[in-house]
Amino acid sequence: MRVRRLRGSGRHLSEQVWTALIVVAAVLIALLSSGRLGPSLSDSQRNAAFDPSRLSPSMVPLVTGDEPIRELFTRAGCPVCHTIPGIGGADGRVGPTLVMGTTGPKRLADPSYRGRAKTVKEYLIESILEPGVYVTPGYPDRTKPRWYGQRLSAGALEKIAVYLEQITEENPSSQ
Repeated sequence: MRVRRLRGSGRHLSEQVWTALIVVAAVLIALLSSGRLGPSLSDSQRNAAFDPSRLSPSMVPLVTGDEPIRELFTRAGCPVCHTIPGIGGADGRVGPTLVMGTTGPKRLADPSYRGRAKTVKEYLIESILEPGVYVTPGYPDRTKPRWYGQRLSAGALEKIAVYLEQITEENPSSQ
């Protein structure tokens, strides 16, 4: 199990705790941004939400793809880790900035890339469904839960990929 040290604290957090914190933050952002808290949680669900060892895919809201683009990214939790040009509040620092029209082709051409994708769109979907296939140099592996893509419908994956593949460093907002 990998352990990270918090700066200046002398305390260490395991990868499982980091994953739990990221997912809990994503859920909270999604709930707050949607303007509703949705169905109320039972006491056991509420307690499990704060116990990293009990974190499960059912605790992350399903993203359908019918949401407006900003809400889709927010509900999916992407802004917690990534900076996404054109999406207000998406200024995460854990994962790479998502300017995939520029960086996608470079990642596909990287000799260390071992995935099956042939296009940027395929790469984006693969990165969500199988995040360990290629880890961008300089960023930590195993940060995104491996089950994360299970909470996104095919429509949501498509909408995310289409949006992100249009963003370039020269044209940072596709809308």
